[in-house]
Amino acid sequence: MKTSPMNAPTRDPVADTRHGDSARHLPVLLDEAMAWLDPKPGGRYCDATLGVGGHTFAMLEKSGPDGRVVGLDRDPDAIAAAGARLQPFGDRVTLVHARFSEARAVLERLGMIPIDGFLVDLGVSSPQLDRAERGFSFRTDGPLDMRMDPTSGETAAELLRRVDEGELTQIIRELGEERHAARVARAIIEARRAGPVETTGKLAAIVARALPRHEHNKNPATRTFQALRISVNDELGELERFLAVAADCLRPGGRLVVIAFHSLEDRIVKWRLRELAGRAGSKSGPALLKLLTKHVVVPGDEERARNPRARSARLRAAERL
Repeated sequence: MKTSPMNAPTRDPVADTRHGDSARHLPVLLDEAMAWLDPKPGGRYCDATLGVGGHTFAMLEKSGPDGRVVGLDRDPDAIAAAGARLQPFGDRVTLVHARFSEARAVLERLGMIPIDGFLVDLGVSSPQLDRAERGFSFRTDGPLDMRMDPTSGETAAELLRRVDEGELTQIIRELGEERHAARVARAIIEARRAGPVETTGKLAAIVARALPRHEHNKNPATRTFQALRISVNDELGELERFLAVAADCLRPGGRLVVIAFHSLEDRIVKWRLRELAGRAGSKSGPALLKLLTKHVVVPGDEERARNPRARSARLRAAERL
């Protein structure tokens, strides 16, 4: 990669685009995330959930001229897209195809520990949702895949072929917080007897028929799709494993910023940070972190209007003691 002159402002080719798909790839809570992460020149940072690189771009700008950022993503398509976007920063950025739970091992291998800050933006990315062939969205019909890394692991269709009704009910109830989980699971198992459920359109139609009534402005398949996606990608397990090692990677004064998108993720982040800050009673060991956000940070009205996918975002931040 070639490095752009540091005395000239670097232009983000996605953020500068005013038309087309780029508008859907805006990084969520960007200003707030940068304020709490506080990147500085010469610092070493890790964007553990790279996506299309919007947050990473800002981290590199703010840590210039010599700050370094390691970007991780389990999706090889994200690595390719972000690599093109971040090319002007040259060898200041290193991109690695890896899960964010593997951050410590990657940083150790690169000789980047201790680091000055972690950023984690959880959940599914806009390009994954927008491409029907990835199988994340009920809005367009496609193969029922849902893997964040399409090169490995079990697809959602394969999961639905092997689970029994009890296990499927548990997945939908616990990971989708769907109160009609038993009804939905029963409908999917009954439909499966007539043939495998292998497309997003077929699954969405099964769920819609199973639910007694629909919520205003919410697709009836939303919670079921969320549950299957979280299960296929072991998202909560990934988060737990990352939070177990993140504080140990930070230098004193280094910061951890996490953006969650639903209550299951945010609850894990909230209580794990409280434990690491010595605020969880007998479960807490010696305090490793200081909580920076007294209350969860959410997008303002302007951002929610500009980027509807930001409306459920919740940011929490902490600092290494």
